[in-house]
Amino acid sequence: MDTAIVRKGALLIGAVIICQGIGLIGSLFTTQKIPTWYATLVKPAFNPPSWLFGPVWICLYLLMGISLFLLFQEKESCARTRALTLFGLQLVMNALWSFLFFGLESPLYGLIGIVLLLIAIILTMGASYRVSRLAAYLFIPYVCWVAFATIVNYFIYIMNP
Repeated sequence: MDTAIVRKGALLIGAVIICQGIGLIGSLFTTQKIPTWYATLVKPAFNPPSWLFGPVWICLYLLMGISLFLLFQEKESCARTRALTLFGLQLVMNALWSFLFFGLESPLYGLIGIVLLLIAIILTMGASYRVSRLAAYLFIPYVCWVAFATIVNYFIYIMNP
């Protein structure tokens, strides 16, 4: 078997594991709170059912992992370094939101965190576009979901004073 193919396969798997790992870290803050604290919150009518979040996030982390793999495949450059740095920042912000919203049980801190996450995602997409258009395009479902989640978070904040 070609060692270059094996290396690329290992890099792809590693990139996906990194992103899924962030989801796992975030779930440490959310899993216990969904049937307890989160269930007591007043939510907007358009709030998705709780069972939907797991499958959606698994798919989004998979797409992020593929995007990360594509960025790693590009030759080293300042643009690639910037894209990878922003990628890392948005991953940290992703896990941080779970801590702020669920861990601290704070829709306000969650709202602040998710707005910053949305900005970080948009910046990551822009930087990634300069390196790999496909890597940037793979972020489209993610940015759409987080934009929607930002609206949901806002309504949860104003509906639960």
